[in-house]
Amino acid sequence: MQTILIAGAGKSSIYLIHYLLTNAPRNKWKVIIADGNASAIEEKINGNPYAEAAVIDITNAAQREPLVKRADIIVSLMPPDMHIHLAKDCLKHKKNLITSSYISDEMKEMDKAVKDAGLMFMCEMGLDPGIDHMTANKIIHSIQRVAGVITSFKSYCGGLVAPECDNNPWHYKFSWNPRNIISAGFGGAKYLSKGKHTEVPYERMFENNKKVKIDDLGSFAWYPNRDSLRYLELYDVPEVKTFMRATLRHPEFCKGWQALVSLGLTSQDDFFDTKGNTYVSWLKKKTGYANSVTLPRHIANRLHVAEDDKVISMLQWLGLFDERTLPPGKQSSGEVLLNVLLDKWKMAPEEKDMVVMQHEMEYLHKGNKIALTSAMILKGESRDHSAMAKTVGLPMGILTRLVLNKKINPPTGVALPSMASVYRPVLTELAHHGIIFKDKVG
Repeated sequence: MQTILIAGAGKSSIYLIHYLLTNAPRNKWKVIIADGNASAIEEKINGNPYAEAAVIDITNAAQREPLVKRADIIVSLMPPDMHIHLAKDCLKHKKNLITSSYISDEMKEMDKAVKDAGLMFMCEMGLDPGIDHMTANKIIHSIQRVAGVITSFKSYCGGLVAPECDNNPWHYKFSWNPRNIISAGFGGAKYLSKGKHTEVPYERMFENNKKVKIDDLGSFAWYPNRDSLRYLELYDVPEVKTFMRATLRHPEFCKGWQALVSLGLTSQDDFFDTKGNTYVSWLKKKTGYANSVTLPRHIANRLHVAEDDKVISMLQWLGLFDERTLPPGKQSSGEVLLNVLLDKWKMAPEEKDMVVMQHEMEYLHKGNKIALTSAMILKGESRDHSAMAKTVGLPMGILTRLVLNKKINPPTGVALPSMASVYRPVLTELAHHGIIFKDKVG
């Protein structure tokens, strides 16, 4: 019997666990789910005889390493900084590893040792990063096969709220790890635009509010996503003049979030003793309020907008002008803000999210300039069975099955899924689960 270790039973794990447990009887798999939360594990496995719960602290080697040693393959849905613990165990015990997170510097440093061991550490195997790499490279390789020369590549992805459940002025609700929203864009962004390397600092990340049209949905705003330049060599598009990966949001979200950034409310470097303080007193301290005008007018002046500007009403809707008492403790502004958002942006059990991904490419073929758009829109079934969980979890589950059943020869080293041997079978199966891209030329 082959054994799979899944590390993490949080929001994004439900489809991954269900997929592997569904395939377990015919493949004679044992699926171990390890997490620090016993109830989170039980919700996902619901007494399935092919599942085994392991309530552990993933940072505790004595608890973690025996599970890695038992397993034939490890799938990690832990926070990005936790993968390295599993990776070191996998190298020691000669196990393949799959994660959905960006390749960290620590993981990258392991590449030679992983190759020498003949192992696969497949990272960025989720949605974005993940499905974006697979679908983009499928298109790029098909263009290159007919001697096309790619001159522009833009890729957009957003985890959004389904239109029928969009009922707040921010047009946003949480469908993934809420903490990630606070740190979005912290490192700034780099991309290639018309032949020039462009850098955008965090402080200006959300201010441009440029638009992109998505068929059947309308226009969305975008902001550049991390360092696009690191993928230039991997995507192998030497003639490209524009190369950018970006995140989709509604225009109002970007305007509102830029206001929060400008006011310093997303900072994780400051600390307040919140005991006895309210959201209003926190906001006053952060923005240097001096009692000369009303607080909304003061904030409007700080943001260089009119007091009746929509962004002021968006901040008001969050409750930032309320005299509600803060939870006691020492917190950064980002943590205080997160407490606000957890309440205001939570999804009701029956509400649905939506994942949107769109690639836009321009290429030259036999003297003609051709524009190609490839788009995917997927709605979730409910808060728990979300489109985000489906698109993050299924690619990892499918690759796990392919490797264990020897349907593919696993690439060695610390990799991401840009190779045809991986993306062809994974995308074929994803289509059977309704994750389908529609291409349009012209």
